[in-house]
Amino acid sequence: MSRAARLLELLQALRRRRRPVSAAALAEETGVSARSIYRDIATLRAQGARIEGEAGIGYVLRPGFFLPPLSFTEDEVDALILGLRLVARRGDETLKAAAAEALAKIEAVLPPGAAEDAAANGMMAGPAREAPHLAVLRRAIAEEQRLRLDYTDKKAARTRRVVWPVAIGFFETAEVLVAWCETRQGFRHFRLDRIAEAAPEGGRYPRRRRVLLAAWRVEQEMEGS
Repeated sequence: MSRAARLLELLQALRRRRRPVSAAALAEETGVSARSIYRDIATLRAQGARIEGEAGIGYVLRPGFFLPPLSFTEDEVDALILGLRLVARRGDETLKAAAAEALAKIEAVLPPGAAEDAAANGMMAGPAREAPHLAVLRRAIAEEQRLRLDYTDKKAARTRRVVWPVAIGFFETAEVLVAWCETRQGFRHFRLDRIAEAAPEGGRYPRRRRVLLAAWRVEQEMEGS
């Protein structure tokens, strides 16, 4: 295994843990000596990785550090390009720009021949549906903010809801907002193309989004069983 690949493997081993892990445990997992782990930790720190801890105590990687991809297989390139092209067609303006920038970065780190193949990649994304409130919904999800929705249901009835946005699902036929509805006191799914208006209602919702998302998943499993 090359040194670069070993550093990436060590970084991934640290990312999988939220608590400090000893050099001995990292050495056993990566198949090198503890002495090599100490050297590799020093190298990663020199490259900007926020690794806290020391010998005899353990190490933990703080969020916010990313190494550039070392290499991609042909299938991995296809998957990445297809995903980014879908985002570019179905995201808001910020996501579209981010997808284009990410695709440019990926092409920049590919070998010359692979970069040319990526530019002519056969993975295509279909036309997008209109989702004018996507940016507002994404921001509310990220900030765990309550939203007011003017919504038209499948019976063409217009309602106003105050919701706690949890996630957005991109499906073949529609984009759907998953949210806890204060009016219905339960999880509801709102098609983005039926949202006439989405605006901040004010204040964070009282439960953490990750808790709500876990509860929604449990509910979906129960309904599917």
